[in-house]
Amino acid sequence: METIYFKNSGEHTEEVLKMVKDFVEKEKIKSIVVASTSGRTGALASSIFKGLNVVVVTHSTGFVKPNYQELNEENAKKIIENGAKILTTTHALSGAERAIRKKFNTILPLEIIANALRLFGEGTKVAIEITIMATDAGLIDSGEDIVAIAGTNRGADTALLIKAANSFDLFNLKVRKIICKPYDF
Repeated sequence: METIYFKNSGEHTEEVLKMVKDFVEKEKIKSIVVASTSGRTGALASSIFKGLNVVVVTHSTGFVKPNYQELNEENAKKIIENGAKILTTTHALSGAERAIRKKFNTILPLEIIANALRLFGEGTKVAIEITIMATDAGLIDSGEDIVAIAGTNRGADTALLIKAANSFDLFNLKVRKIICKPYDF
């Protein structure tokens, strides 16, 4: 399977999920990690990949404003009913460092790594980050080949085959294949 490049970043969710479905069936991949803010992409993915280990990773509570969770309750219910898991936790490539940046107007190593990954697109950065988060939570195994699905704003535009690793072992994470991503972002 060749890498598919979308002309622009943004909403390509249905196309991405179809490509990933074909890919995981062919390659016998057992775990899918998907970024989902409102839960719409997560609900779709949990339905399409029913029977696989699907982990839907949300924004942390308070990401937009204090005490607010963006995951829609109806979508969360669909995700759980489809047998998928929901992970809501601190972002692996920012977390407390974002507070330091805001307070002291400086940047630290994790955000430097995040910004370097954005050279390949926001979806690439997010796909790697959610893989680390799901591995740290014990929802996928370190060393396992998984597919991570993410996007630039809303919906999906990026899918990567990744050898998973924990945050403390970050540099053993490997992007094995780019299934799809935006060409222009």
